[in-house]
Order: sequence, then C-alpha cells, then structure tokens
Amino acid sequence: MAPDITEQDLRSSNTLGLPARAAVLRIRDEAHALALSALADAGREVFVLGGGSNVVMRERPRHLVARVELRGVRLLREDDEVWEVEAAAGESWHAFVDECLRRGWPGLENLALIPGTVGAAPVQNIGAYGLELDQRLAGVTAWDIPAGRRVELAPGDCGFAYRDSLFKRMGAGRWLILAVRFRLPKTWRPVLDYPDLRSHPALAGAATPRAVFDAVCAVRRRKLPDPAVLGNAGSFFKNPVVPAAVAEDLRARFPGLPTYAQADGGLKLAAGWLIEQAGWKGRRLGPVGMHERQALVLVNHGGATADDVLRLSEAVREDVLARFGVALEREPVLLD
Repeated sequence: MAPDITEQDLRSSNTLGLPARAAVLRIRDEAHALALSALADAGREVFVLGGGSNVVMRERPRHLVARVELRGVRLLREDDEVWEVEAAAGESWHAFVDECLRRGWPGLENLALIPGTVGAAPVQNIGAYGLELDQRLAGVTAWDIPAGRRVELAPGDCGFAYRDSLFKRMGAGRWLILAVRFRLPKTWRPVLDYPDLRSHPALAGAATPRAVFDAVCAVRRRKLPDPAVLGNAGSFFKNPVVPAAVAEDLRARFPGLPTYAQADGGLKLAAGWLIEQAGWKGRRLGPVGMHERQALVLVNHGGATADDVLRLSEAVREDVLARFGVALEREPVLLD
C-alpha cells in the first residue's frame, strides 16, 4: 500500500505561527515508519515534527514532514525504588507529566508546561527549574530511518548534553522516536534549586509533587508568553557555557552577569541577561521582536516569516558577540 502523504498547512503546527505548507506523512504504526524509510532511501529528505515548539519553518519546505501520532502511557514495572513508565512519542509532554502525577508517579513535575511531544523531549534533552530530562530517562525506542529498523537505546547511547543529544546532532532525517521510558524514584524529594521555586510561597514547608507542578506552571505563565496568544518558540537561544577563566573575566567587566557552575568546571551564562544588556529586550525588528518581559524569547507580533525570525536572531547574536565576545547558539531547528 502506498503511504498516505498529503499536503498540509502547518501554520498551526508551529508555535511561532509561521506560514508553511508541506507534504506530511502521519506515523501511526511501524508500517508507516517503514514507509518513511523507503521514501528516505529513494532520496526524499525527511523532517520529523513533534509539537512544533522548537522549529522555525520556511513557507515551502522541501522536506517530507513525518508527524508522529502514536499514543499511550503505561507502567512497565515497579520495585521498591522506582516506577518505570513508558509514553508513546505522540503524547503531549505536559499532559504526560500531569498524567504521571494523577497516577501517583512523581518526578517530572519541574518539567511541567514545556510545550511539545514526548518524542521530541529527548531530542532537545529538555530541562527547566533544576531538572534535565536525562536525569529521569530509562531508555528510548527509536526507528533508525536509513536502516529501516527499530532500535532500543539506553540513556548512555543517547549522547545527552545541555539541550543536545545524539538525535539532534545526527539531523532530522536519521531518527524517529517511537516511545520514551522513565525511571521515577519512589523516594521523592522536591527539586527546588531554582530561585523562583525556592521563594515560591506555595512551596514553603513540606512541598508536594502537585504543589511543585502548580508552582512551575505559575512561574512559566508569569514569565513566558502563551504561544496561542503571541507566537513564540520559548527560549530562542541556549544559555552559553564558557570556561571558568572567560566567565571570571566577563564578571570583572560586567558585575551583574549571572553565572551557574557546571559539572565540567565551566560556567553557564544567562543568555537572557546578555540579550537584555545588548538592548534587545522588548525591541522589535519588523514583525518580530524579543519579548518585553523575557529577553530570551523571540516573538511573532503577526505576519512574520522564517526570514524575519532568522534576521532578528542574527542581529541579536551579532550584538551580543560584539559586546561580550560570547557567541549565542539558536535552540530551534530550521525546517527548510
């Protein structure tokens, strides 16, 4: 049977709200994944699209877009120490975190309200408020598109780094994630390292998993614009990590610069602070701009295209580089 490929309007399938139309193949089982491999083998360029929250789309992408529609959440096993939970790649990430709490499986609540799908989460190695996805990961079931086969990957196989993974580094046409497994500890302790959570009144005293979930949602809603109201892709640039000597030199010249120690001895810089100091907070360039409350978030004020987004991001990057000598790296990938 020939694969069911249809041309679709993808404006509502990317949180920046950019106009785009592309050929789309819906992935609902492994037969569709096998069809995708056959098309890739025949020379078709492939892009796997999750929730569209981390992508900049051109108006007429040349890629065939694979939309993962696999669903399901289940408890695989439990012992005295952990619950091992699996979610299909097409599940909403935020809904999955909420579902885990409702079933009594805490451990992911710091990652609440991050947009996108479960399958996209390992690609970016999502993280927020003191927790990274790889700290809870048990494994990934993926489809190797060029090889046309199912592969089981342990956490150590995934090449995780800050906002990075094997899946991201190898490009959009190599891996199709089918399901993700998590190890959620039964000895639960709240992760409250992030200042906004430490000082949150609802978390004073004995915090519960649901209280942490609600506090994270409240903080995110206060700081970040709702993509349904104002198009955006969340944090547009990675927080750069630099050697300690570079960070110390920058702090000597810019005393207010926030830095965060890393396990490898480097220091993470606050990209939003750098962008704000470079004069871009709340500033517009045509139909796009950096958000008035959070300088790290690039927003579409209406009518923007991918070229507008890329033009602004490059202008911000050049100004930060000129002022601080630090090169910012874009988080969203380009669908062209």
